Amino acid sequence: MMSGKNFQGLKEQAEGAAKDAANTLGQATQDAVNQITDASQKAIDKTSKAVQDGVEKATGQAAEAMSGLGKKCGFKK
Repeated sequence: MMSGKNFQGLKEQAEGAAKDAANTLGQATQDAVNQITDASQKAIDKTSKAVQDGVEKATGQAAEAMSGLGKKCGFKK
């Protein structure tokens, strides 16, 4: 039979191990969240840049088209 003292020691060890595991898991989760957040931010930045480039390109093409249309219709010489 176990004495009460041994049992208490085991209980403390088990609690300590559980806390360590929880801390490790918590840190791993936080790291994963940080990585996802960083990746999301990079993706958003990349998308924003692509959209901005696309808008600039489309605006340039629209300006050229309007200019060409103006020439065709004889508004501009």
